[in-house]
Parts: sequence; structure tokens; C-alpha cells
Amino acid sequence: MAKLTAFEVGYCLHPGCMALKGAGWRVCKFPARAWLLEARGKRWLWDTGYADHFEHYTKGILSLYRATTPVHFDSKDALFRQLASQGILPADITALIISHFHGDHIAGLRDFSGVPSISSMDGWIRSRKLRGVAALRNAFVPGLIPDDFETGLQWMEAFEETALPAELAPFERGYRLPGSGDEIILVPLPGHAAGHIGAFVLTDSGWELLASDAAWSPKSYESLRGPSRMAHLVMDNSVAYYQTLNRLHQLHLGGNVKIHLCHEGDL
Repeated sequence: MAKLTAFEVGYCLHPGCMALKGAGWRVCKFPARAWLLEARGKRWLWDTGYADHFEHYTKGILSLYRATTPVHFDSKDALFRQLASQGILPADITALIISHFHGDHIAGLRDFSGVPSISSMDGWIRSRKLRGVAALRNAFVPGLIPDDFETGLQWMEAFEETALPAELAPFERGYRLPGSGDEIILVPLPGHAAGHIGAFVLTDSGWELLASDAAWSPKSYESLRGPSRMAHLVMDNSVAYYQTLNRLHQLHLGGNVKIHLCHEGDL
């Protein structure tokens, strides 16, 4: 069975009510998590969290990104350094899977230059040319993308589509991650960002879902409490977001799958 290992790679601060309606204005810590996925002798990374590159490339109008969500990051916590402490080098990674192109998920891409990447086609096509105010609104930092990024980019939609097991309802179809032996299946989770995706991972404990930013607190999918309406301003599609949140709610009620969120913090 596949193995999941979580890493915390920096964090940001933000009022709780922006992430969860009714949570109040208390400033909360939101960790940036990345995961190492291991299956059939291969390794994949799910996102990268923050990196020193984030501060370096958020200049000019993009400095508002840092100002809105103040970032706390120590260089020693860079994902590539945490992996190295376990004897894992970038060359040992089969591919880096990008859940979406927000800066707090791709800030470490340059530390893995040369490692192939996987994303949704929609996510990359709609993000790659964003600049200025459009980039800021979509939390996309162009400078975080390595020069050779497209050379090794694979699209999720090019993978073999498959029906999902009944215990993953209401999710019905996904895309087999090549080389994972059907232990990792990628799925669209639209709404939060362009091309936002998740992954069902079959571990010794059963199925687990990397849901990325489909919610910012378990309370959201447990009780269908969304974020502040102000958060809708930075969503790709608020209608799709709540459709996805409702599906997570149904999945939670089914009791068959453990759900992991990237920024689950101290709400």
C-alpha cells in the first residue's frame, strides 16, 4: 500500500473568519503542508509549501500578497532540506504533483528544478500568463516557476481515467497516477483555484484524500460552514467551491476516508 508523510513548510497568519465563517477576527496560524507519497518503489511530492524564493519574487504589486497573509518561514524548514535529512534528494523524486498554482504551494519549485511536474491542464494554461494585478488576484507568482518547468510538465487529464471504488462516493471518476499501481488516483476539486486537484491515496489504513485547499478547516466539510463571503473575491469559482465542499461533506459522512487539508490550522 502507498505511504503518506506530511511536512510543514512555513506558515502564514490570517484572521480566522476569512477561512471559516463565524470564527471571529482572531489571527490564526495556517501551516503550509506538503506530502511525500510513496508507492511501488516510486516517490512523488504533493506541493512544496513556502521557500526563500517566495519573499524574493513577491516584489512590486505582488508584495501585497505577503502583506495580506504574513509569512513565517525559516530556511532550515525548506522542503528539500527536510527531505535531505531523511536521505531523500531531488533526484529520488519521480515527479512533483501540483494541486494548484498559488504561491504557497509552488514556492519551492526552484529547489526541485529538473524534477518532472504534474498538474491539471486547466490550472497551468490559465495561470502561466498571469502578470501584475491578475497574478495578484490569483495568488500566482510568475518568478516561482523554473525556466525548464514546461519541459517536464505532464497533465493529469492525459492519464488513464478510471471509475472510483464505491466507498469514495460521491466521487465517481479520477485519473490513475502512472506507476502507482492504482494506489494513487488524482481527482478534480474545482472552485478554490484554477485547475485545483486532489488525490485519493490507498494506505495501510484505507483510503485517504489529499484535499489541498478545498477547505481550510475540517469544520467546513463537517458542518458545511464555508469561509467569509470576502473570501469569494479570491476564489476561482465560488459556486464550484461549494459544490466541492458538499462532496467532501458527503465523503466525511460516509466515514470511509480520512481527509487531509493543506492549511488546517488553529481555528
